[in-house]
Amino acid sequence: MPGFGFRFRISRDLRGGSMANVREIPVAELTAEQAKAEIDDLTGAINSAAEAYYRRDDPEIEDSEFDGLKARLKDIEERFEELKAPDSPTGRVGAAPAEGFEKARHAQRMLSLDNAFEDADVHEFDGRVRRFLGLSPNDKVDYTAEPKFDGLSISLSYENGRLDRAATRGDGTVGEVVTRNVLTIDEIPEAIDDAPSSMEVRGEIIMLRTDFEELNRQQAEAGAKTFANPRNAAAGSLRQIDSTVTRARPLHFFAHGLGMVSKPLAASASEAMKRLEAFGFTTSGWIAKCAGVAELLAHYRRIEEARADLGYDIDGVVYKVDSVGLQARLGNSSTAPRWAIAHKFPAETAWTRIEAIEIQVGRTGALSPVARLQPVTVGGVSVSNATLHNEDYIAGKDSDGAAIRKADVRVGDWVKVYRAGDVIPKVADVDLEKRPRDSEPYVFPDECPACGSKAVRPEGDAVRRCTGDLSCPAQSVARLKHFVSRPALNIEGLGDRLIEQFAEEGLLKDPADIFELEDRIGEGENKLADRHGWGEKSADNLFSEIRDKRHVPLAKLIFALGIRHVGEGVSGRLARHLGSWESFRGTVLGAADKEGEVWDELVSLEGIGRVIADSLVDAFSRFETSGLAERLTKHLSIEDHAGAGAAAGALAGKVVVFTGTLEKMTRAEAKSRAEACGVRITGSVSKNTDLVVAGAGAGSKAKKAAELGVDVATEDQWLEMLNSASDT
Repeated sequence: MPGFGFRFRISRDLRGGSMANVREIPVAELTAEQAKAEIDDLTGAINSAAEAYYRRDDPEIEDSEFDGLKARLKDIEERFEELKAPDSPTGRVGAAPAEGFEKARHAQRMLSLDNAFEDADVHEFDGRVRRFLGLSPNDKVDYTAEPKFDGLSISLSYENGRLDRAATRGDGTVGEVVTRNVLTIDEIPEAIDDAPSSMEVRGEIIMLRTDFEELNRQQAEAGAKTFANPRNAAAGSLRQIDSTVTRARPLHFFAHGLGMVSKPLAASASEAMKRLEAFGFTTSGWIAKCAGVAELLAHYRRIEEARADLGYDIDGVVYKVDSVGLQARLGNSSTAPRWAIAHKFPAETAWTRIEAIEIQVGRTGALSPVARLQPVTVGGVSVSNATLHNEDYIAGKDSDGAAIRKADVRVGDWVKVYRAGDVIPKVADVDLEKRPRDSEPYVFPDECPACGSKAVRPEGDAVRRCTGDLSCPAQSVARLKHFVSRPALNIEGLGDRLIEQFAEEGLLKDPADIFELEDRIGEGENKLADRHGWGEKSADNLFSEIRDKRHVPLAKLIFALGIRHVGEGVSGRLARHLGSWESFRGTVLGAADKEGEVWDELVSLEGIGRVIADSLVDAFSRFETSGLAERLTKHLSIEDHAGAGAAAGALAGKVVVFTGTLEKMTRAEAKSRAEACGVRITGSVSKNTDLVVAGAGAGSKAKKAAELGVDVATEDQWLEMLNSASDT
């Protein structure tokens, strides 16, 4: 697990609750009571994260967030020493060994590393080393710099030249014995010639990115658990009770240092690494001896830029005092050596190359360009794709034609990719010095790559769209994926890959087909349970999940249809205003001519407007006339909106318009309270309006209400109505 950072923002309690006591208050300003509460919260969060990372190989948070939590706790404990618990996680490395493995005590503790995040932190590390050793800024101190592997730490103990024991780091003092498993890894020699009588080699078990992707593909096909990243895959593969499982996994070992040695291999760390290479160990080819901070930082930049080409994940660069004698003098703190530090890469950026630009067609026909990247880890996640938004973004311009970066984006470009939180990775910058000489600007297609239909870009729209609509297979598949997604019908087990597979087989073309799958492949020659990776139980689970989702709330069904501009919020408002599927269907079809009372009513619904109404009418009319609506709804039991017919009192079902400025509550609060009483809120006055609430400065709407004979109420009168309705 990474060491201790400083910059962070706490967003949640890892134990499931709200971290109400954790506040973004500078440590210097905390009271003793606040510090105690925060120490309790941070300790629980860190312990939970460490348990997930070290013992379950299933991290709950990203490395950078863990670093921040631990750094914050350490700072508080330094200011409030009397509050530090004897078992504080700031004094502990890793987590307790898991059950099921023999335990072993390390001859020399396996410590973690303190972290540097900025160049200034590296200068401070050099300053600490010099101050500790009593050296001046002009005294020479050599360092080594090498990649920090993102793998599973391991200790290999050799006795008289033969591997005696291999153990994981565990809690730094006691680890898990995995000797039989590591012997399945080619880079770990079982016997060494001319070695010290006792020698402990430290290193990392890793998995190459390509091997990781292939393993996950095999796991998915077999219906087994997939891994979050190569580090977790490596850890999960090594920590197997059955070593034959480990043997089947493509693991690698890189040596990066030594523990207890009966006789030093060399006077310097750099020379000791050469001795390990001579013994047959694989080491990083990026180890460099550096004279001072400037050379350390220069090598850091070189490794950072080469990161995507290494084939394996690294998350920073480790700096070590090169002299073994000075290392011994510097010694260790309770958790980390004073002679080393890990300069971490920015948590969510990395450099890599664009291998191709492809066009994806979405459910609304939008042509979305995607950069296919040489895989790189960004923020703890392996990234192979990045969004390029639209043709203007590729060209390096915004919708008004203004430059947003120094160059366009092309295939073959060396680009900086960033990822904030869980958002789709994006391209932040282009290194023009590495642009291939034969590169050419990307030409955005004017035809749909999926169906060949014309792709048009309406004036004022940033997106080019396929005109194929229901005949476009890419749009059909995208709609199916949306239909089963979590915010829509949330059909678990029917993921993207399975939808694509069933679509290719002709089993799925539209949402109604989902509810006919059991009839088609539940029995017979094409029985799902007989397919590779499936069985009776897994097939029954999928069909049962589909059956359960036949009962669907109105708002979820409207959203699941995937109509442009009709998101979850709009779907909820339509369900609230119209109440039932019959009312929704009748209103939208009745507005097909885009004129008359029904159209005016639809447009005037609160939060709808002309753009959404236009999109809704066009899409639903095609859906209806194609027969897809009837086919789908015959499989469903559609639940009316909870407020429809359920609200009691004089206001239930009333159509209300607000106008002018309300003085005793915000407009948002007024609408919320009204909707809680079953009120339908619209934005314009018609003969169907029951009441106009006129605040200060009411104008044309109040006048129109008077002309149509619609009741008008003041804000005070409206509040009396609300209070009366709330009491009933």
